[in-house]
Amino acid sequence: MTHYSMAQTINLALDSLLSEDQRTILIGEDIGLNGGVFRVTSQLMEKFGEERVIDSPLAENMIAGLSIGMAMQGLKPIAEFQFLGFIYPALEQIISHVSKMRYRTLSRLSCPIIFRTPYGGGLNAPEHHSESTEGLFAQIPGLRVLTPSTPAKAYSLMRAAFQSNDPVIFLEPTKLYHASKQEITTFNDNININTASIENTGQHLTLISWGPMMVESRKIVSAYREHGIHIELIDLVSLQPIDYDTIINSVLKTRRCVIVSEAANTVGVASEIAYTIQEKLFNHLIAPVKRVNADHHVIPYYKLESMYRPNINKISKVINQVLAWKN
Repeated sequence: MTHYSMAQTINLALDSLLSEDQRTILIGEDIGLNGGVFRVTSQLMEKFGEERVIDSPLAENMIAGLSIGMAMQGLKPIAEFQFLGFIYPALEQIISHVSKMRYRTLSRLSCPIIFRTPYGGGLNAPEHHSESTEGLFAQIPGLRVLTPSTPAKAYSLMRAAFQSNDPVIFLEPTKLYHASKQEITTFNDNININTASIENTGQHLTLISWGPMMVESRKIVSAYREHGIHIELIDLVSLQPIDYDTIINSVLKTRRCVIVSEAANTVGVASEIAYTIQEKLFNHLIAPVKRVNADHHVIPYYKLESMYRPNINKISKVINQVLAWKN
């Protein structure tokens, strides 16, 4: 049996895409000689050369602009931004051009680009390296937003994203790159990027999460199971589009729901899901839908980071409130 970290499985996925399709181009800051900040692209420049794995200048807007040009001319660029907090200079290109190209040209042109970036806290890094602003991208029509929560899902999602003709924001949880290794015998090449994953079935409450917060969510499910409370755990996988069919069917069964997200608690993906559930299932719910988010505050330095991010105690407190609610 072989065990892989998430950084290793993404590297394997990129390696396979470069090998299988000559149109694939990697571009980003320090992704070549250095193999990336987290060594996700390690050894790929040595194997495929400087024309396929491009070390770019420190210019995020340029990385996005070059990727657009390559995609419009038939190439399949996969661009890396070193951290989600560094992507903002590229927003004009991504929002104004990448997301709208298919619509603007009546499908004559498209931008099949994958924008990779680490995101989230947990490594005690400064504020620009630890943000969870995925809601910015989930709000933009024309973009897909994906985030893996295990090494196996990271590999499969990357390859599936490559087959999409839509631009993809591929959010890689920083904390999970090297946190643990997963035993993998075969990889799933048939994953549906539009479908959420039900990791655990249960009848007492639906717990929805994604990316880095799936670690805490899995621990919660195991802890409550020991006390006879069976939680249905959903890994959202795709933040745009959101698989509401899976969510609604689950909450119809459990009639209670808690959503866990590392993003700030204002105007985010969790807020949108909570509103949609209450809108569609108001008469079926036993308790109001609750969220557990980070505080609406710039992520603090490392001594306070564990207090800022959702943790087991915060999540358990909210779950207990929802479970205690009576008809």
